[in-house]
Amino acid sequence: MESSKKRVAVGLSGGVDSALSAYLLKKQGYEVIGVTMATWDGSIKNMPHVEGREGCFGPGEDENIAQAKTVAERLGIPHYTVSVTEEYKRQVLDYFRAEYRAGRTPNPCVRCNQNIKFGALHSATRRMGVEFDYFATGHYARIEFKNPKEPFLYAALDDSKDQTYFLSRLTAEQLSTVIFPLGGMKKTDVKALAAEIGWVDFATKKESQDFLECGDYTVLFDESDNKPGDFVDMNGKVLGQHKGIIHYTIGQRKGLNIGGLPEPYFVVSIDVKKNQVILGPRSVMNCVDVNAEELNLMVDEDSPLLQQPLTAHIRLGHKGSLARITSLDVNAGTISVHFDEPQFASAPGQILVLYAGQGIVASGIITK
Repeated sequence: MESSKKRVAVGLSGGVDSALSAYLLKKQGYEVIGVTMATWDGSIKNMPHVEGREGCFGPGEDENIAQAKTVAERLGIPHYTVSVTEEYKRQVLDYFRAEYRAGRTPNPCVRCNQNIKFGALHSATRRMGVEFDYFATGHYARIEFKNPKEPFLYAALDDSKDQTYFLSRLTAEQLSTVIFPLGGMKKTDVKALAAEIGWVDFATKKESQDFLECGDYTVLFDESDNKPGDFVDMNGKVLGQHKGIIHYTIGQRKGLNIGGLPEPYFVVSIDVKKNQVILGPRSVMNCVDVNAEELNLMVDEDSPLLQQPLTAHIRLGHKGSLARITSLDVNAGTISVHFDEPQFASAPGQILVLYAGQGIVASGIITK
């Protein structure tokens, strides 16, 4: 993408990746401005500040903003702190609570990228009178264009840092003005470059960014959400008592604290109406068919790519496995896939992402 003095807003988080993205874009001749989103509204009174730990939401936000300002000062670029607290509460926090209360498994980072970082942040920045042609972040991903109107999201060169799963819900319209400067770089090279230009503090900065600064998502819930109920087996036999369904997710094994079982048990499903958590052995956790809704299709529905075996991911950290599309309804926004091999613990609420080679062709929110 040629600069021709185009203006790029870089989402500065205070970390090395976004800092080097801004540095590289300025070096390439773009007019660069820094924007940092402010999400913390102080509404969670019992959320602790954890020194040295970063999160998208937490009382330590001022430290991240200060780091972002440091980057802007070193580069000699304008910096704006943009409040998206209301949008973040509605689109991420409220969604997160609702999903857990419904017995589903949310993915707040995917939701934030889709609706906040590549959505509300842009709108809020422009409402401040700040215009830009492109938006860039430090994500490890690549964008390639078949033509100016057809951007495709491709896996990063550094597959150990690839973040396309988190970006899979972005539409072609959103991607059309996005730049990922680090998509073709190794993380080790990014840190080496930071040290080379004298930014040793960023090159050596410990990285541990999560959804929440404190790492404990239960602080987002009310005491009323800690409503005890029964652990039951597949036949309805009571095995023990749980401490509230918000504490469990499909496939979970740790933290069940039930003794006397013939083998390790996992969370198979959650019955919200009965306030029950259903447990079972690993043998019942596998599935070969996965259904998803809210389809984000990146190719034409008659594309030959959709007729071939695809690499499907059903959660973060899932290595991906070959699957074929068995049903696709663009009007209804639904998709179903059949895996060649059984997959462990497909969780409603998580994201199904389909790759043809290294490029994403579709994604959806798992329903079954």
